[in-house]
Amino acid sequence: MGSQTSQDELRGRLINVAGELLLTDGPDSLTVRRIATEAGCSTTVVYTMFGNKEGLAEALYLEGFERFRRRLAAVPRHPDPLEYLTSLGPAYRDACLAEPGYYSVMFEKAIPGFEPSERARTLARAAVNVLDRAIADCISAGYLVPTQPRKIADCLWAAAHGAVSLERAGHLRDDRIYASVTMAAISRYLVSKDSIPMTL
Repeated sequence: MGSQTSQDELRGRLINVAGELLLTDGPDSLTVRRIATEAGCSTTVVYTMFGNKEGLAEALYLEGFERFRRRLAAVPRHPDPLEYLTSLGPAYRDACLAEPGYYSVMFEKAIPGFEPSERARTLARAAVNVLDRAIADCISAGYLVPTQPRKIADCLWAAAHGAVSLERAGHLRDDRIYASVTMAAISRYLVSKDSIPMTL
């Protein structure tokens, strides 16, 4: 157990080092030698942990989505499922803006030539399953039209992501458009427009 813990801690440190390098020095800094030097270990350790640079890039990709999952999972559950669903929107925006390095790997192809495997894409989508479950609860409660939760989740994700991308690029200065587009995405599937929470 102690050995496994040490391995996990080392792996986490290497991922954190790579994430910081990507953010501060750009993708060209992500060489095995540079990462090993910054982490205080040998290049052999990096190769053992990740196989190659592509393996490290995929680890960064998955770590980014895991951080997103933890932020969304930390949103307090509300007794009203629609209130809870709308509270996930700001949490998603906060996660995007708080993790610019990981965001760039996840959504902006920051590492040239990196393409996540199908397994990684599946795990990445599973990271936002909290959204699917919240939507399923809203459907069960009669707030949203009966349909596949994933259909609504993808619509809401696309709306939120588009607004965040524009904000990150400097085209939007605050969260007002973000709130508007996420509200519009949810409203598209509402059974009754009168059920929109006042907080939207």
